[in-house]
Amino acid sequence: MTDTLLPNGIKGSGGDSTYFKKGCNPFAQTGRSKLQNRRASLNQQIIKQMRMRAGAENLLKASTNNKVKEMVLLELSYVNSNLQLLMGQLEGLNSSVEVYQSTQETANIPLIALGLKETKEVDFSTFFKDFILEHYSEDADSYEDEIADLMDLRQACRTPSRNEAGVELLAKYFSHLPLMESRFFSPSRQTGIFFTWYDSFTGVPVCQQNLSLEKASILFNMAALYSQIGTRSNRQTIVGLEEAISSFQKAAGTLNYLKETFTHTPSYDMSPAMLSMLIRMMLAQSQECLFEKTALPGIRNQFSSLLKMAQEAAKVSELYDQVHQSMIQTPIKDNVPFFWSTMSQVKTNHYRSMAHYFVASALLDHQLGPSDDEDQQEKTLSQVYDRLPEGRSPLDILKKKDERERIGKAHIRRAILGHEEALRIYGLCHHLNKLDILQDILKASHQSSLNKFSEHESEDEFTDYTEAPDIIPKTEHKAEMEVPATTKVKVTDFFHRLGPLSVFSAKQRWTAPRMIRLRPVDRDLGFTLKGESPVQVVSLDPLCPAAADSLKEGDYIIAVGDTDCKWMGVGEVMRLLKDVNEDGIDIQVVSMMESNPQMPTKSATFCGNLPKTYSMICLAHDDDEKKSRKVTKKSSFLSWGLKNKLKSASTLSLPTADHSGALPWNKPCPTFPSSSSYNNDSVLY
Repeated sequence: MTDTLLPNGIKGSGGDSTYFKKGCNPFAQTGRSKLQNRRASLNQQIIKQMRMRAGAENLLKASTNNKVKEMVLLELSYVNSNLQLLMGQLEGLNSSVEVYQSTQETANIPLIALGLKETKEVDFSTFFKDFILEHYSEDADSYEDEIADLMDLRQACRTPSRNEAGVELLAKYFSHLPLMESRFFSPSRQTGIFFTWYDSFTGVPVCQQNLSLEKASILFNMAALYSQIGTRSNRQTIVGLEEAISSFQKAAGTLNYLKETFTHTPSYDMSPAMLSMLIRMMLAQSQECLFEKTALPGIRNQFSSLLKMAQEAAKVSELYDQVHQSMIQTPIKDNVPFFWSTMSQVKTNHYRSMAHYFVASALLDHQLGPSDDEDQQEKTLSQVYDRLPEGRSPLDILKKKDERERIGKAHIRRAILGHEEALRIYGLCHHLNKLDILQDILKASHQSSLNKFSEHESEDEFTDYTEAPDIIPKTEHKAEMEVPATTKVKVTDFFHRLGPLSVFSAKQRWTAPRMIRLRPVDRDLGFTLKGESPVQVVSLDPLCPAAADSLKEGDYIIAVGDTDCKWMGVGEVMRLLKDVNEDGIDIQVVSMMESNPQMPTKSATFCGNLPKTYSMICLAHDDDEKKSRKVTKKSSFLSWGLKNKLKSASTLSLPTADHSGALPWNKPCPTFPSSSSYNNDSVLY
């Protein structure tokens, strides 16, 4: 699956100079595309069943007829059973790890990749055009290409390619979102745009009108894409293992950035508890690849090398045990695929058994000889154990042949028991049974331990009850979270022509553009200019012709003649005004107005069967209250009457049913579903 590069002729709109990157072909018949298409189909079926369940529950509450209630209860049982089947199928998709593995013939244990979150298409054109016309007073039709490019970019992000180009595509859209938010998402008015994303584990849709859910979901998909790149890497080569290590560390870093930045995302797959578990899983898989990288050139059959590998394997086992403990906690275990928790449990036992096998090999196959460094071996062995059986010391184990064999056999017995437990757990999950390579690896490891045991088996073995001590996990190369630089990609604003964001943004308000005729008097225009871009009028002579033509102090000049100068500095504008003749020249100016008071930002989060603790309505309202508690500067006595009068004239009231006023705040506001409509958890938008 590769990117399709199509020419588009964008000029300064955020694309590259000659082409604009598109996503993968959504109709490509690859394993991953089929999986995503199946996921999208399941999401649609789940939302249909949830709507049916919501309707049945409402009918059950409203009806008083017993026969109707019986029929509704029967229908509810069918709907709930269908939902359970659909959830099971979605769990099966999340368990299909073989699709994401390397295409090369490999003998490595499969790794887990995250599936991409699915979303609905969004049409920006209608709202953006209306906003450009009403708020920016510009010709909305002239921005059709920019709006189309933005929509194409979002559509391409639904099917990114599984490589760095796909991550860059998501990062580019993520970087455009703050720019889009500043341009079009006003804090004082609700948009008519709904962003819908489906939970990657449950398929439950979540819908919001602000961009928080959009940003968080794009970050989640970036982490998912990194995990897919990691699983696809060829782990039979050093280069492939380094790519896998880096990819899993970047996935963990991206998930951690998501967790810290968007703390109240109303989608359960992005809740803090779930993200913490996913971060641990990515780091565990990265540590597993680091272990494989160490073992790839071959493990030297030496005492110190074997003990070092034992501690490395114990570290991988420890991390997977932490992942498994996270997965079986109450908030998570109901939504995490059983395959994932089973796989983490299998790897915990497998790598712990490998650690015991390496220690057993070091003790049984390498007796202390005259040429060996006794002090070094004693130090190495003492670092492997946290505690030893009572009455034993590392030096005793090294010097006494019987003691050395007894501890070595105890380790090999623990290795055999651990491999048998891993095989038993493997047989419990039918999704794991499809991974023949995993079964082959587990059986081969078990057989190696049995062979080692048989080599040193003796007749009095059954009387030996020595318990092998635990091995201290230790690694020379610890997997660390890595925040990829792609989360902060520099992009060119699609709507650059609207002007600098510091002035021309959704939160600022200004008058409609006014045409002013400038006529120099003795080569003096009657004002000076200041600022970067756009420039401001200062030191205005109240008797000059421009002031008589309604030019005001502090006005922004946005055009001189037919030249747009929103992005021009003082020097460039002065050059345009330098040679004005007696007939004069027309300029366009705007005056900044006081911003509307912010309305309580209702995030309009509609979802089914999700805990309401992730609702952002109360949080947004609290934030607005905190912002409003600002210490205002005290007015002077002389100006108090005038400022109080102006304040009363600019006070805005909440929208009412009377739409007869001509002022913009008297326009009818779009209606939204009342909160009473969503008291039921299963009600959707």
